[in-house]
Amino acid sequence: MSIMTLDPVERMLDAAENGITLIKNRDILHYTYMPDTILHRDSEQEQVTQSLIPILKHSRPSNLLVYGKPGTGKTLVVKKILSKIQSRVEKSKFPIKLIYANSKEETTLYGLLVSFGRQLGLNEKELPSTGLAISEVFKRLLKIIDSNQLNAVFVIDEIDYLAHLISKTGKDILYQLTRANERLTQGSLTLVGISNDLTFKERLDPRVLSSLGEEEIVFTNYSVEQIRKILEGRIEQALVKNAIEEAALNLCSAMAGREHGDARRAIDLLRVASEIAEREQKTSINEDHIRMAGQKIEENKEVTSLQSYPLHEKILIIAVMKTSELSTGGIYTAYKTLCKTVRQQELTQRRVTQMLSEIELSGLITGRIIHQGIHGRTKKYKLTISPNTIKETFKDDLTFEDIL
Repeated sequence: MSIMTLDPVERMLDAAENGITLIKNRDILHYTYMPDTILHRDSEQEQVTQSLIPILKHSRPSNLLVYGKPGTGKTLVVKKILSKIQSRVEKSKFPIKLIYANSKEETTLYGLLVSFGRQLGLNEKELPSTGLAISEVFKRLLKIIDSNQLNAVFVIDEIDYLAHLISKTGKDILYQLTRANERLTQGSLTLVGISNDLTFKERLDPRVLSSLGEEEIVFTNYSVEQIRKILEGRIEQALVKNAIEEAALNLCSAMAGREHGDARRAIDLLRVASEIAEREQKTSINEDHIRMAGQKIEENKEVTSLQSYPLHEKILIIAVMKTSELSTGGIYTAYKTLCKTVRQQELTQRRVTQMLSEIELSGLITGRIIHQGIHGRTKKYKLTISPNTIKETFKDDLTFEDIL
């Protein structure tokens, strides 16, 4: 037997080339894939189209808010309609610019506005990636809309996250965006907000709300049966024949259906389960593969979330882990001690309280208000993830070796 056949890399590559293949088109198992037909969303597609039709008649559409839980097809429907309008616009003389950005992916207010600027055609020199005041960035966006007489539609996905960014910076860009048309002499600006949070409106300034929510469309959750149909469509295109067992398909639909009727989660489960089954060189995906996929997705989500935090947020998460359901004051004391150990200058209690609220938004910790009679109220926090996940994620970070 040659040494080569024992090489683990060669063995895996051989299996990939000559072994069992379950996936014939991976792109179709990604949530960003745009299917030709969007199932169970006819009424919503009609409503969004109706709302944006005025732009094809050379007038400004109303601002639109699209609501629904994650994985209910909001982004898919809006993007499909934008691309259909875009293909018609290219044949007309009326200058329309359709622009999309996700406020969670941009992470800062400045980054979000620069993303809009780039799509409007502003280069680095005309709009630097850093260094300007937010008001100046905004002025330059309006200037290019005005000078080119553009009729722009800004689609802001996860607009609830933008509202959170605004509350952190105090720069109410949403108010300015909704009032932009008062500052434009030629051209127009329409906002389409997509939100995963139905209570998002409650956090908005009433002045913003009146103009932002001129029209509203709510996407309801998919049923388990509808999710199954969506999966069947993807399976037919993405996997080889008979690649998934009936029971596994039912479990995949049920797991995603239970979680707010989330089709995106169902497709993710299917993709990861396919990869696991293929790696094991199984001829089909079974229920165990779906369960393993569910576990893997949850772990990955938590690890990615933990890794993305700046240093002081990480120290704070470790403080919560070590104190286990203490009040803000108790956590702050633990945080200060950890800062001394890792030789970091501690932040103020006010900033740490703010950071706790931000981490709570991500779901890694949870807080509850405790009433203490004459001593008023306090908030107690605890982890929603296992301490092992935190230790595993941070174990290679030398900064934390003395505190984990």
